[in-house]
Amino acid sequence: MNDDLVPSRLSPADVLRVGAVGLRARRARVVLSALGIAIGIATMVAVVGLSESSRADLMARLDRLGTNLLTAEAGKDATGRRIQLPENAVAMVERVGPVLHATATADVDARIRRSDVVPDERTAGVTTQAARPDLLTALGGRVAEGVWLDPARERLPATVLGAVAAERLGVARTGETIMMNDIRVVVVGILEPIELVPTLDRVAMVGFPAAERYFGFDGHPTTVFERSTDASVEDVRAVLARTISPGDPAGVKVSRPSDALAAKAATDEGLTTLMLGLGAVALLVGGVGVANTMVVSVLERRQEIGLRRALGATRGAVRLQFLTESLLLSALGGAAGALLGAAATYGFARVQGWTAVVPPWSLAGGLGATVVIGVLAGLYPAVRASRLHPTRALQAV
Repeated sequence: MNDDLVPSRLSPADVLRVGAVGLRARRARVVLSALGIAIGIATMVAVVGLSESSRADLMARLDRLGTNLLTAEAGKDATGRRIQLPENAVAMVERVGPVLHATATADVDARIRRSDVVPDERTAGVTTQAARPDLLTALGGRVAEGVWLDPARERLPATVLGAVAAERLGVARTGETIMMNDIRVVVVGILEPIELVPTLDRVAMVGFPAAERYFGFDGHPTTVFERSTDASVEDVRAVLARTISPGDPAGVKVSRPSDALAAKAATDEGLTTLMLGLGAVALLVGGVGVANTMVVSVLERRQEIGLRRALGATRGAVRLQFLTESLLLSALGGAAGALLGAAATYGFARVQGWTAVVPPWSLAGGLGATVVIGVLAGLYPAVRASRLHPTRALQAV
């Protein structure tokens, strides 16, 4: 009749219940062990989330600013002297078929001072440039206060300051005056920061006619800005230098300002990889902590294991019990870490003014990693527990 006896098997619900009992009996140790897993998962989820949020914000900025802006600057010739772009450079560029808009700025030899009592050498790091009335439209810039140079104001001793220039000169509102050489010029506008061309933030801009009339400007532009259709940017880029300076195209430097933002995205991606590596190290340390907890748990519960074995529990049931405890412990840390990482992402993104993005795959990947860690960390303690002989285990003190 004994041949008909079949060892009973634990149902999945019983396995979970038995594993949870083992964790509840050692709550402080469980919390500390799960904390290592939680830190690792939170780091990885937050790093991915913040990287994706930053990238989404960057892409939104690029969409808003446009990636079809090209700049052509006067370079230097073989002797090291700066070449001159032709006065009709803008008109020449506008004749290129795909070009939608072209404008220019030019360096002006005028020293900036806050007032006539400031020494000539105290320029506050602000330079002067001539600008066309259509410059702001081409660059997608905006006026923070006052007005931009229109066809009337571009002929007068009036200036529009970049955001940094206004701060350095201590100009807080329009209507104030500054000195350009020995000429008092009225500030008619202050710009918001120009993301695509940040060098203009440190410039005081006057109109081309005013620069020629008051500061001896010769009319040759220094930088030409061009916008074309998105599909033709590279084609225009290839011919822009030859169009502006047919005799010396090598002396014209052509660039796309949005490339700097794209390079920033690539740098952020490299930093994300580094931070993910640090998160993986933290997760590994957490896994070692779980394994250590489970080994100590086996040593402390030898009598419990021996009693279960004496009552008929199979080695497989014992292995399953301790493996379940390890999985539950890792899952507890993983779930807490995923929530903490998501919360950190949303909090930081809100402070930065970004749209928070937490990819679902990062949460799923984090929880999946905890399952793997739980299995690896609990496998050895579970096997060790199943190999304890009932008699020796019951004799343990």
